[in-house]
Amino acid sequence: MLSSSSRGSGNALVIGGGAPNSTYMAGALAAFAAAGVEFDVISASGAGALIGLLYLAPRRADPLSALAATVDFGVADPIYRLFPVNYKVFHKPGALAEQFRACLPPRWPLWPGYGEEWLHLCNDWLQLSLSSWCPSDLGWHSQGMCAHVPFVADVVDFDRLRESRTRFYLHAFNLTRRQMVLWDQHQLDERRFRAAMSYPFLYPPYRLDGELYYEGAAFECLNYRGVLAALDDGLAIDNIVVLDVLGHTKLLREPRNLWDAYVLSIVAPLVFTAQRDTELFDLRHNRDRHGRRLRQLIEVPFVASEEQCREALDWNRDNLRRLYQLGYEAGLACAARHGEALGLGPAPGQAEVQPLALA
Repeated sequence: MLSSSSRGSGNALVIGGGAPNSTYMAGALAAFAAAGVEFDVISASGAGALIGLLYLAPRRADPLSALAATVDFGVADPIYRLFPVNYKVFHKPGALAEQFRACLPPRWPLWPGYGEEWLHLCNDWLQLSLSSWCPSDLGWHSQGMCAHVPFVADVVDFDRLRESRTRFYLHAFNLTRRQMVLWDQHQLDERRFRAAMSYPFLYPPYRLDGELYYEGAAFECLNYRGVLAALDDGLAIDNIVVLDVLGHTKLLREPRNLWDAYVLSIVAPLVFTAQRDTELFDLRHNRDRHGRRLRQLIEVPFVASEEQCREALDWNRDNLRRLYQLGYEAGLACAARHGEALGLGPAPGQAEVQPLALA
């Protein structure tokens, strides 16, 4: 990887939260990688943290294949139409459920994929059956609905992350002290990642070294704290690429049913929070005393149509594939438009949109 000094510019990437629209961000990041854009800093929050980690430190895969394989988090469409819950991402909590998962054979790898569509369907049906049989201690006194991301160690290599020359930052909210905390790639491990993914109600607060944590993105959708930490360390940053989907009002719409209304109730408060995060950073931390901008903010557009946005929060596989493709195209266009600033030279090549790395 080229250093910022050898490229002539320092690039930071801020990846917002949100799922399943995180596959859009995965596609855009894959496009940046394919175009040759490199980042000195990646500061992530919520589901965006997993996307950043799959780019920097995927386990048993190259970054582009790992990012493309996020489509496999989706549920086969015939199943999802009947049961619109992502049992592949959200797992039952409790000690018995953990023991049940530990007894299963090595399972359904996320890459290189499962094969043809009917194999995806069979695989997802098997997972639904196993999820249904899985015991759980979920009850009235539970503090959250799901287990804390039990699959993260299968897809992310935290030892590899610590060797990365790209700085990586992830934030979480310390519920015990009622304050935000920031971890870099040398501090981040499986436990801290799970603490930083503990969105209220979906997950119980995560206990780490005697203190409780919630997901940072529930309070700050965009983690600009990592950019500020890198600047405080003396890193030169000229460009800040913002990869965010939550801050778009196109996600807000009339719910289709009660379950859809519940999903929208999670997303709706975050839309304007995400917008304000960028506005506040730009006004408070990205201006000189004359009000002039210190660093270029490059926001990757959310190019989904109004019709596509109606399904943007669904977990069916076709939607995730579509979001990945849209994100890839938006990333390529953004890299072409800002290529010179991002260190690609005056005329960056237009990479072709590659097919998903799925068998």
